[in-house]
Amino acid sequence: MHFVDAKGILTANGGSNGMNIYRGCSHGCIYCDSRSACYQFTHPFEDIEVKRNAPELLEKALKSKRKKCMIGTGAMSDPYMHCEEQLQLTRECLEIIRKYGFGVAIQTKSDRILRDIDLLDEINKEAKCVVQMTLTTYDDDLCRIVEPNVCNTKRRLEVLEEMQKRAIPTIVWLTPILPFINDTEENITSILNECVRVGVKGIIDFGMGLTLREGDREYYYAALDKYFPGLKEKYIREFGNAYEIPSPNSKNLYRIFNDICRKNGMMSTPDECFKFMRDLPDKYKQMSLFDL
Repeated sequence: MHFVDAKGILTANGGSNGMNIYRGCSHGCIYCDSRSACYQFTHPFEDIEVKRNAPELLEKALKSKRKKCMIGTGAMSDPYMHCEEQLQLTRECLEIIRKYGFGVAIQTKSDRILRDIDLLDEINKEAKCVVQMTLTTYDDDLCRIVEPNVCNTKRRLEVLEEMQKRAIPTIVWLTPILPFINDTEENITSILNECVRVGVKGIIDFGMGLTLREGDREYYYAALDKYFPGLKEKYIREFGNAYEIPSPNSKNLYRIFNDICRKNGMMSTPDECFKFMRDLPDKYKQMSLFDL
């Protein structure tokens, strides 16, 4: 972990204001796209870059905004990595968001977010809060291999359930789905049925597969060699150096996905989910449990 003084904290992207307090990650997920060479890391990925002046920069930015909006965080680096336990920069930034009456859409894989559920609840009552969780692998043993340094899917579902109790809307990222690893009907059905149970509002899926590029591909293939001997060679034969790596079972998995989402009234396209997360009405009404 090392500290830097950043020049700015908010990045406009597609009508939203994105914020990354940290750069790099300690979760160790074998498929992480953020490792890709295109992001131009100049330090080891696990050596977390900490923007120590993030709260000051955020306060300055929000003071100058004429119109309230949603602030997004967690797209590139999880705001609840291990270092957040001591640094509490995410919590400081949430306090500033609440202070100035902005909304927040926060994405994580970690149950550390429960530490801040009081703040998220207050933001949701006064503006709007959306909690996003990534769920990829229902089986605990497989989850420990694919996402080794973060809580498992069942614990993340407990987090979503706690958000539901507070009427905080939730979105699930069902991605990536790894060919020949977690691309099974049982896995997809189990995750989606649990999403229904805990009242998830929408599911984001960009394709039943994953993407690989320089930096990410090498790390992923090393993990395949370690945990799934022979699978790397199968990927090379099937996909070569392609960026998009679709599951051979994608058509059937999409059918299951669409059926469950439609039957249970869950948003099922990225456009729907992103529109909901970016929208901060002038007078936001907190959702009742019946709306979730």
